[in-house]
Amino acid sequence: MDKGLHFKFCVITTMLLLRESSQTGEKNDPKMVTSSRSVALQTGGACHCVFFLNLQEDPYVMVRSAELEGYCIDLLKALAATLRFRYKVKVVGDGQYGAVSSSGNWTGMIGEILRQEADIAVAPLTVTSAREEVVSFTTPFLQTGIGILLRKDTVSQEMSFFHFLSPFSKETWTGLLFAYVLTCFCLFLVARLSPCEWNEPKNEENHFTFLNSLWFGAGALALQGVTPRPKALSVRVIAAVWWLFTIALLAAYIANFTALLSSGSEQLPIQTFEDLVKQRKLEFGTLDGSSTFYFFKNSKNPIHQMIYEYMDKRRDHVLVKTYQEAVQRVMESNYAFIGESISQDLAAARHCNLIRAPEVIGARGFGIATTQASLWTKKLSIAVLKLRESGDLDYLRNKWWETSCLHKSRDRWSPLQPQALGGLFLTLAIGLALGVIAAVVELSNKSRHAAGHVKKSCCSIFTEEMCARLRIKENTRQSQETSGRANA
Repeated sequence: MDKGLHFKFCVITTMLLLRESSQTGEKNDPKMVTSSRSVALQTGGACHCVFFLNLQEDPYVMVRSAELEGYCIDLLKALAATLRFRYKVKVVGDGQYGAVSSSGNWTGMIGEILRQEADIAVAPLTVTSAREEVVSFTTPFLQTGIGILLRKDTVSQEMSFFHFLSPFSKETWTGLLFAYVLTCFCLFLVARLSPCEWNEPKNEENHFTFLNSLWFGAGALALQGVTPRPKALSVRVIAAVWWLFTIALLAAYIANFTALLSSGSEQLPIQTFEDLVKQRKLEFGTLDGSSTFYFFKNSKNPIHQMIYEYMDKRRDHVLVKTYQEAVQRVMESNYAFIGESISQDLAAARHCNLIRAPEVIGARGFGIATTQASLWTKKLSIAVLKLRESGDLDYLRNKWWETSCLHKSRDRWSPLQPQALGGLFLTLAIGLALGVIAAVVELSNKSRHAAGHVKKSCCSIFTEEMCARLRIKENTRQSQETSGRANA
């Protein structure tokens, strides 16, 4: 009888524990929130207790209306639906991700998994070699790197004197200068060859000199009509194509210059980690005990070593405890935060006065940590891959990293390259070729008619006409010298 009562007591106690674990929104501590979902993973008839371990960090885990929500919560729900398990959420006790302490023990999430206080950790937990030696990681569910978070007004500088040249790259400006000179030369050449523009080279003066051609092309760039006005069809073809080219060019310049002024990306003097080390205006640091800190510690790069030495000497002043503290410090003081680029993108999306420097180093991923030799690792990895292939991970990324700032593509602006204007340059080249061909055809027609009157071959007349038009200055000089001698 005593054995029967004892058995009933064990069954009732087990049922009460299972019921208690299924309740949500329970608070055991004012500083730590525990959200109990359910407690079991059914595998082959066995019931395994699973703890989801996380820090309270926006947008991964947040407390709203006594409920936990965020990217990691949604990810955990999707994994649970895929693998059909139930789970219980627990916030890590010391608020750390996981690093080796001075005593040689692991802290944070990694420590709790090693002490078997939790089975898995779903968090923005970076996969590193040191952590991989003591725990197992799944396929990364988010890719990130190490970036620099800055406040815009602390890094802004006055625009350079030649800032108006920034919309186009150096190669584009070189191509435009070459196109301008080539077009003006073609105008000069075609105006000399065309008999419709210049009937009698020996008796009249051609208005399209090379200097006048340069002035004509410059006037088109300013959308102004200038003299001389073209008469021949060949000259008009070149002039029309150059006008179209300049209109499209000015539209591209104005659009890119407007984007440049609104983005302000060229006003960042700190583009790289080398720029950060060289400046003296801003202090910089990272999360204490984070993988970012140990990345710089173990790096052989001289710049990275200088960053580590700076942070290590001033660790009590520049290292921060939490990500929220880092963002707040960047917003309120002359401080640059070095950390995960994906988290910095979120900060820039939530706070429009923050900006991330373009350079990102140390590509890495966030993975789910499990105990070593656990059956969870492979199953969770396969589930993560399925979520990626179905587009669910991209959906969660866009959902929780949505920005309300006006300039969402802050660091996507770049000077306009020649490739972007390739079609425009090709159109101009075709127009110049058509103009030259039209001038040759016009000169050929005149040579054919002249050959019929003087009874000479068309080729000889064509050659004479071309030589006379291209050597008009020499002929004019000779005639002037002859007339001068006669007058003497």
